[in-house]
Amino acid sequence: MYQTWMRYFTPGPVHHRLGLVCLGVGLQHGALPAVGPRTLDHHVAVVVHAGSGWLRTPDGHPRTVTGPALLWLAPGVPHHYGAAAGTGWDESFVDFTGPAVAAYTELGCIEPHRPLVPLTDTTAVRAVVHRIARAARRANPLLEVETSAAVHELLVALRRARADTTGGGEPILQALARDAFLPLSVAQHAARHGMTTAELRAAVRRGAGCSPKDYLLTIRLGRAKELLAATELPVAAVARRVGYADPAYFSRLFTRRVGTAPVRFRARQERAVPGGWSARVPDPDHPPVIAPRPSA
Repeated sequence: MYQTWMRYFTPGPVHHRLGLVCLGVGLQHGALPAVGPRTLDHHVAVVVHAGSGWLRTPDGHPRTVTGPALLWLAPGVPHHYGAAAGTGWDESFVDFTGPAVAAYTELGCIEPHRPLVPLTDTTAVRAVVHRIARAARRANPLLEVETSAAVHELLVALRRARADTTGGGEPILQALARDAFLPLSVAQHAARHGMTTAELRAAVRRGAGCSPKDYLLTIRLGRAKELLAATELPVAAVARRVGYADPAYFSRLFTRRVGTAPVRFRARQERAVPGGWSARVPDPDHPPVIAPRPSA
């Protein structure tokens, strides 16, 4: 036995200019019938939240699917998959297309040549799919806009959920972000996490769509901008805080990547931040507020 719910849409030309459009959404559970062999003209993200099954890749080799996992169905690529007989799986899927697919692929958010991707947790992904399902109610005038925005969010949620880990089992991007300000080379970062340089490069490319060097640099320069904008630390001190012992090298690097020197970047910002500067990220459920004035 199985249960299934699905909706399909036909966005107009103006909606395609949003970059991504949702073509369909589905929620299924149980011992589902096999899908394919077939070939589609658009992308489908099939998320197996729990359970197990199989996937037959274009080369004909069967692969075991164990949830949580993602099946990337790419346009023009034959696919054939199904839930395990008897037990089945808990599945959701989103069909999508659009000109932004190329950019998301280049950034590593879509991996058409990696049909089976292990995931760590699908809570956020499920929430996005359910948002698309709610938007699919009849007579919703914002259906195409709401579902298009949700596809962008879905790709981000899927990338965050990937199970690329260090040798110790920690998500690799999380580990690199934590250690980004240490004065370490890429090879030293790899060794620190029990990986070869090639393994680290491949994992970061899959997770962030860039090299480890560029990923670390993005984090370092982002932090440097915060320190320059919100503190009066000398440039040399900012350089040390973000992992550069040589302030001159840091200044050249900052200028080349940001387009302006650190001192000029600081001059453009309002350094007197009302209320001061904090490293804590505000809690969205309890944001900081201005206290009401006491009544006279």
